[in-house]
Parts: sequence; structure tokens; C-alpha cells
Amino acid sequence: MALKLKGVPYEYVEEILEKKSPLLLALNSVHKKVPVLVHNGKTILESQVILEYIDETWKHNPLLPQDPYERSKARFLAKLVDEQIITAGFVSMARADEKGRKVLAEQTRELIMILEKELVGKDFFGGKTVGFLDLVAGSVIPFCLERGWEGIGLEVISEEKFPEYKRWVKNLEKVDFVKDCIPPKEKHVEHMNHMGQVIRSA
Repeated sequence: MALKLKGVPYEYVEEILEKKSPLLLALNSVHKKVPVLVHNGKTILESQVILEYIDETWKHNPLLPQDPYERSKARFLAKLVDEQIITAGFVSMARADEKGRKVLAEQTRELIMILEKELVGKDFFGGKTVGFLDLVAGSVIPFCLERGWEGIGLEVISEEKFPEYKRWVKNLEKVDFVKDCIPPKEKHVEHMNHMGQVIRSA
């Protein structure tokens, strides 16, 4: 999404994560994970690091806010999404029984409420345009975690409790470069179910 926002042409190579290719293992020998960005023969790893690299390399259509305080807040909230919301809302939930899932769902709601409050009066976290936190939270919560919850028959985010969040998702879905990157729903629900099984069996 970041490369599309910047208008930077790129080649996309998809990985089957259970059968990691020799190329992936060579490019990311540390974590052996995606995503990996290769630019000018150099390898950049980890989603948020890649986003910041893209933002610093192609300075037009900035992702991060220009104001230092707003920039630090965007980084903090992105870390909250990557570390706490993913852990409570998917990794721990995949391992939990039904009772445990209800507890984790409530913990996840409390974390997402922080984002809900941040969206009041804004079209996007970036204001009127999609920015860094929109890309991080957007790729993880509505188009990933929510599909995982759907696969196990769990509603975590309701329109009634999270109206700002729901409005933000609708705004994201209208942005062409975001729409281009959203995986097909049925296939993705199936994938999230599979990922949950992998976590449980680990």
C-alpha cells in the first residue's frame, strides 16, 4: 500500500509461508519471515521499518506526520497494534478455549478503543489522507484480524461500540490503492483459520 501511495513501481513476489523459498531464507536469514523489501540490491526487513524506509526514500506523499509529537504518537500507536492488539486479538486467542477467548476479546476491545478515540473528527489517522498508522492498523485489524474472528464465529468490534472505527474502515475501502491490496475475503478467512491452527499446534 505504501509503494502504491507513493506511486513507486515494484515487483511483488508471494511466498507460501509453510514452504519458505531459498530466496526468502537468503534475504531474511534472521527471522525467515515476510515482508522483505529489496531496493538497489539492499534488503530491508520488518513491516514498520520498511514503511519508514519507503517514507524516507520517496519523500512525496509523506506517510508519517511532519509534526514531531504527532509522529511519535503514530509510531507509538502502530507499536500498540503490532505488539498488543495482534497478541491479544489473534495469537493468544488462537490458543485459548471459549472462555479465554471472551476475556481476550474484551482486552482487544479496550485496546481498539484507544484507536477509536484517536479517530474522532478525522477521516483517517493521518487526517484527511491515509498515513503511516492507517497502513499499519488497516492492514492488521479490519483486513486480517476481523477475518480471523469471523472464521471462529466471534464478533469483537460492533458498529454500536466502535462507530468511528467502522466509519474509518469504510473510508479505507474507498481508497483505490488500499482496495488493490485487500486480499479476497473468503480466501483470507480460510488463511486466517489455517494460521490459527498453526499457532495452536506449535
